[in-house]
Amino acid sequence: MSACARLSSLLLAGLMLCAPAWAGPGRVVSINLCTDQLAMLLAAPGQLLSVSHVARDPLSSAMAGEARAWPENHGQAEEVFALRPDLVLAGTYTSPATVALLRRLGVPVETFAPAQSMADVAAEMRAVGRALGRAAEAEAMARAFEADLARLRRDPAAGPRAALYYANSYSLGDATLSGQILAAAGYRNVAAEAGLRSGGTLPLEVLVMARPDLIVEGQPYPGAARSEEVLSHPALGLAAPRRAAMADRDWICGTPYVLRALQELRALTP
Repeated sequence: MSACARLSSLLLAGLMLCAPAWAGPGRVVSINLCTDQLAMLLAAPGQLLSVSHVARDPLSSAMAGEARAWPENHGQAEEVFALRPDLVLAGTYTSPATVALLRRLGVPVETFAPAQSMADVAAEMRAVGRALGRAAEAEAMARAFEADLARLRRDPAAGPRAALYYANSYSLGDATLSGQILAAAGYRNVAAEAGLRSGGTLPLEVLVMARPDLIVEGQPYPGAARSEEVLSHPALGLAAPRRAAMADRDWICGTPYVLRALQELRALTP
């Protein structure tokens, strides 16, 4: 080997040693609403190939506008496989058949459980960041979230009482992300007082008799549904002095946008 060739080889080796190591997958597809949003926030430029079509739904997604920058998918194994991903991000409630088929085809799939607490929100940021090879960026985002939460959080022990109320008289207790948002805003949860730890039915009669200070209602969806008729029942007007309809998109997933829901609740505090 000539001296010039040896020098070129040494220079190339030196450049390779000095170059920052990229440990993350280069081609990522998300097929879950919550991982969609965390991936959009954390992925490196060009790393994320596609997000689920639900990410573009303004009723469900806090990043519906941003999601239009990526091609959408419908969570079908065939269309995802055709994108040749190095990693697929999914939820624990994603179709087991889809996840199993992708894995049989040799596609790595990481599944993430829905956040049920504020601690889960920060943990989910860090977990998705690790999966993407973006741990440092995820750590910065999680720390900023934790700092903002500490600044905004109120003690609910002696705070006003509120009820989350949705179609079919559905409500949520303290062992849910929505219940934790309510508590962080300084409200005591009427559903929890009635014995609901997670989600379940809170009969209208029980709600009226509980006399909460605030009823937080789900946002009506397009189309007529008898399940939503309870939200227009005249008794709700007698049940609480204040009612507020809030967009579901900020309550569904463990993302930094839960702080927007918390701030809206704080603004309603008597």
